[in-house]
Amino acid sequence: MIMSEFEYIDRNLKRIKEEALQAAKISPYGQDFDILLATKYASAEEINHAYSLGFSKIGENRVQSLLEKYDKLDKGLDIHFIGSLQRNKVKYIIDKVSMIESLDSLELAKEIEKQAAKHDKIMDCLVEVNIGDEESKGGISKNEVLSFIDSLSEFSHIKVCGLMTMAPKCTEIDEYRKYFKESYNIFIDICEKKLHNVSRQVLSMGMSDSFVPALMEGANLIRVGRAAFNKE
Repeated sequence: MIMSEFEYIDRNLKRIKEEALQAAKISPYGQDFDILLATKYASAEEINHAYSLGFSKIGENRVQSLLEKYDKLDKGLDIHFIGSLQRNKVKYIIDKVSMIESLDSLELAKEIEKQAAKHDKIMDCLVEVNIGDEESKGGISKNEVLSFIDSLSEFSHIKVCGLMTMAPKCTEIDEYRKYFKESYNIFIDICEKKLHNVSRQVLSMGMSDSFVPALMEGANLIRVGRAAFNKE
């Protein structure tokens, strides 16, 4: 049997999918979910191989990385931007991504609105929540999420589709669950208020080390990078 040069990706994604399905199965919320591959360290060839296996959602952390790979990527990919986004870089990605998952300030919202209007595009966005109140991370304070989303209603080219959470680094898997549970409660509160500028209900949380507890606490989009493309 001839082994694929990307056999490690085949193996990794098979394991991730199995673990994710099992976690969602025992979640009390019974939610469907999508797997987004965080491709910060992946080549265009690796990303396209993952797409051939049925993994169509990817997320880039850095604008420069996305621009370097973009022309080589399969055009069927659904590209999200998941990293910290500087206002002066929005113009470079506005026509290349389907969602910005890291909306965390009115200043950034104003720039997204401006650039999306130029392309006659409504930009799907997730509001990033700093659920651990960490000074080193971006995101809206958990106590200000509702008021922030309300303030976004003035932007006609931004569609709020839910929340993205970056949990603090934890030493034990179960430690993540308190942060994800709190994020889920905020998410449900927003959904129940039926705000006119909130449409799709996406809760993006959990990464390579934490997607299992994230799914158990209600995530319907997980972001897996290192675990997908690790060659070891």
